[in-house]
Amino acid sequence: MAIQSKHFVNNPDDLVLESLHGLCTLDPALALDEQNKVIYQAEQDRSKVALICGGGSGHEPAHAAFVGNGMLTAAVCGSVFASPGSAQVLSGIERTHNDAGTLVIVKNYTGDVLNFGLAKEQFAAAHPDRKDSVRFLVVGDDVAVGRTQGAIVGRRGLAGTVLVYKLAGALASAGASIAEVYDLASSAASRLATVGVGLEHTHVPGTATSSESHLKESEVEIGMGIHNESGAARVSPVPSLNDLTKKLLDMVLTTSKDDPERGWLGDQLQGSGKDEVVLMVNNLGGTSELELGAIVHETASQLSAKGIKVARVLKGTYMTSLSMPGYSITLLLLDSKTKDTVLRLLDAPTAAPGWPFSSHAPASTNFTSAPAATSSAPSSNTAIRAQDPATFDAAIKRACEAIRAAEPELTRFDTVAGDGDCGLTLKTGAEGVLALQSSQVTGKDVVGSMRAIAGVAAERMGGTSGALYSIFFSALAQGIASSQAQEVTPEVWSSALKSALDTLYTYTRARRPSRTLVDPLAAFVEALSSGSDWTTAASAAAKAADETIKLKAKAGRAAYVGGELDVPDPGAIGVKVLIGALLGQ
Repeated sequence: MAIQSKHFVNNPDDLVLESLHGLCTLDPALALDEQNKVIYQAEQDRSKVALICGGGSGHEPAHAAFVGNGMLTAAVCGSVFASPGSAQVLSGIERTHNDAGTLVIVKNYTGDVLNFGLAKEQFAAAHPDRKDSVRFLVVGDDVAVGRTQGAIVGRRGLAGTVLVYKLAGALASAGASIAEVYDLASSAASRLATVGVGLEHTHVPGTATSSESHLKESEVEIGMGIHNESGAARVSPVPSLNDLTKKLLDMVLTTSKDDPERGWLGDQLQGSGKDEVVLMVNNLGGTSELELGAIVHETASQLSAKGIKVARVLKGTYMTSLSMPGYSITLLLLDSKTKDTVLRLLDAPTAAPGWPFSSHAPASTNFTSAPAATSSAPSSNTAIRAQDPATFDAAIKRACEAIRAAEPELTRFDTVAGDGDCGLTLKTGAEGVLALQSSQVTGKDVVGSMRAIAGVAAERMGGTSGALYSIFFSALAQGIASSQAQEVTPEVWSSALKSALDTLYTYTRARRPSRTLVDPLAAFVEALSSGSDWTTAASAAAKAADETIKLKAKAGRAAYVGGELDVPDPGAIGVKVLIGALLGQ
């Protein structure tokens, strides 16, 4: 079937902001930070844990319409199908954070995880006394992408994420601690499974119009993602609703014994009629209410026939893919120990306009816009010096110049193995650091220098590598600051580097050997942590980088390049160059 490519818009570039203004008009209890596209509760209860989420636009009502008492405190919105930048997210955290703590919840997509994670680390670096009060939860509920394909990226975050918002928001509203809210949200996320199905892809406003169809008239795609990603299988002819529902439930409920690629929810089932679930049927944007009603009936009936009790049913539009003709089903498997609590939280009233069972309190003030958040002042810290500031300064300059010189080779490698931008991205970052060196990057203040480098990585480099570098250097700054040393000794460096690597692992599943920049970085840090000297650790990093030529890509665009690459990973070689130059090798 042809893709619907006509839209009701003024200027596609203004669509997201205009929609957010519309949401504030609909619910005067919401306010908008226009500059950063942050929707937040205008009047927040600062004694309660704050919940912040977000992601690309185009999934409405997710995420902004789930802001309100009893659900989210704020949502940060990117462009259509594009994650918001870390500066936007940091603005949201600064605006909502309080002494009770903040839980950041994101769908498992690389851009969301890295940019929200980077903002969390930037906040922690600026406020080391409050770093433990911000928790981070990634939700991945998709069952279409199998374990092999998703070995590094993991399961995609889909409509089940909204159930996590509801449960966590209701518990926070009841006055629970940040630890209690995180534990319940994490537990619920681990018991979620979602699969989507679509009759056709969706059209993004402002993009080129095509008369071509992605699916044939007789096809349906199972496992289609919410950003037009291809699904797990195409089925032709379009099966009856009965047969389609059976296929979807088989994918959701299968065990790893029957399907080693899946089994996430099936392996947790008790059987013998003991299992209870919450069923969510979610409209992906273009499915009629008439059809959704039939989908609810068919799905609930088949679950009952399998001996699975449906404790609650939710039907509606929760997380869309613009106007995609399709739907998703989500099952939340209830734990007998927490079932009553979970159902009570699910049933609790909320003022969020996007939740179908809202209970709005009357608003007295019309908030349609608000000035951008003003960041609270960073906690004051006494500068921690390098043991030899002049040597530190020279090493930084040497590393930046080495990256500039290596750009052609890195670009050549990435032209074969990726999208060709690795060399220029690293060169841009190096030049940004050199521009700061005389003022903000100095051996007289190592913590401040690491923060400045993290800022350059986020703002100048951008993309996945920029986010990874920025997270690492932000965490490195925290590790050094927490040492409370007067100068950065080799022991302080080793401990802080280990802490930074552990933090990076929070936001990426890449582990050596992975044919990524993690390979040499981890080899270097692990060697130092085991007692090796700097030279030996650098040799370990160089070896790990060189050996990426033997590895098959598991992450990034290189994962989609067929055959042998015959070149090392450019990101890994970039780390090798940096480490070698820092040590004067």
